[in-house]
Amino acid sequence: MPQGKYFRIGYGIALFLLIVFLASKVDFLFRPIGIVFQTLFFPIFVSGILYYVLRPVIKGLEKLKLARWLAISLVYIVGLGIIVAASIWVGPYIVNQFNSLVESLPHLLASAQSQLAELQKHAWFGQYLPKNKVDWSENVGEYLNRATTITLNSVQSIISFFTQFLIVLTTVPFILYYMLSEGEKVPRKILHFLPEDQVDDGRHILKEMDEALSSYLQGKVLLSLCLGVLIFIGYAAIGLEYPLILAICMMFFNLIPYVGGIIGAVPAVIIALIDSPAMAIKVVVIVLIAQQIEGNLLSPQIMGRKLNIHPLTIILILLVAGSFGGLLGMFLAVPFYAVAREIVTYFYQLHLLKNRKKKMQA
Repeated sequence: MPQGKYFRIGYGIALFLLIVFLASKVDFLFRPIGIVFQTLFFPIFVSGILYYVLRPVIKGLEKLKLARWLAISLVYIVGLGIIVAASIWVGPYIVNQFNSLVESLPHLLASAQSQLAELQKHAWFGQYLPKNKVDWSENVGEYLNRATTITLNSVQSIISFFTQFLIVLTTVPFILYYMLSEGEKVPRKILHFLPEDQVDDGRHILKEMDEALSSYLQGKVLLSLCLGVLIFIGYAAIGLEYPLILAICMMFFNLIPYVGGIIGAVPAVIIALIDSPAMAIKVVVIVLIAQQIEGNLLSPQIMGRKLNIHPLTIILILLVAGSFGGLLGMFLAVPFYAVAREIVTYFYQLHLLKNRKKKMQA
């Protein structure tokens, strides 16, 4: 058989595909692994984000001569106090807004029907909208029956969701504690598995990965919090209904680069459009102003070490990740790409360096 470079690569690819094919025939052997991964993924994922957000605080307290366990305990106590205070002060406000939103659904449907009727009279919009009047109020009962049927058919999914939520809620504090107390020991344990002549290379790769994740996650979380505050102030100033819920929605989706701000603004635009087209325009203006403040003033100060990823590359990554993993894939795409890029770049440079040394020796 040919033993050229490209033939060996071909053999490797064929062998890999054969292994994948055979594994698909005995998938029942790997199903328990998938269940374990699915169960542990979210607690570890949430704990990892909190680890990178809280690690600078722990290090700052250690500089004040506090023991690590004491620093972590202090952070936990302060965090618990913030959660309790937010539940007491902000919690009822969120609950009231949510209840008001549910109670106002019939009115919102009627307002949406009225707005649609007005748009049908407009010469430009009328040609793109259905000519027949849609009486949503008469179909509310049908919609409710469908919603009830879907809900009853999805009881298992709902139970699974709450089970996963309880697992995350109860396990994250413990996982996070061990991450904060022993997280810096993990790289050293990983390096023990490498040959002695590759320890320095492995340490360099782990350091680059850690810096890339740290700068991205810390900066993105802080930027999203700042944007949420700006959006809430703007929505409240123009008199938009449910400003806190809509601001939290924007803050959450803003964790997705570039397209997250657009996705997060859609619910607010819909609510505003039901009220009036003028309110929708005000919402768009508020979102644009807040994003300009975030992009031009806050981001250069907060993000620190940037990932230096071209915007077009990020958009393509998000499109692919969204197709495969939905919103979760879009949240994970950029940090995973940043880590993978650091690994590939380093090994490519190492490969070039080895080739250069061989040429010099020759």
